[in-house]
Amino acid sequence: QLQASGGGLVQAGGSLRLACAPSGTIYGTRDMGWYRQAPGKQRELVANIPSGGNTNYAESVKGRFTISRDAAKNTVTLQMNSLKPEDTGVYYCNAVLFAVGRGWANYWGQGTQVTVSS
Repeated sequence: QLQASGGGLVQAGGSLRLACAPSGTIYGTRDMGWYRQAPGKQRELVANIPSGGNTNYAESVKGRFTISRDAAKNTVTLQMNSLKPEDTGVYYCNAVLFAVGRGWANYWGQGTQVTVSS
């Protein structure tokens, strides 16, 4: 139900923009966010944005990453600047969506690889 895009290979100090959009008919969204999983590590929250509240960021990305959402399109993006090698990992979008026939449920995107070279 979620399609993520925008990952890739970039040098340290560079930028990438991740985007995530739902597939199928969606009637609403609540919390939306991005998580990442580095090799050998657990998945961790990068940033999230509730439907009507303040954004939240992991300490390690504050000041460098910006999460935003488009309420009309039910999409969420993550602008990543000043990337560091430690930002490398698979990035997953996550959202609580109201889908046809399923009601409110938590969904994950398929993951997109971000690799930052030093």
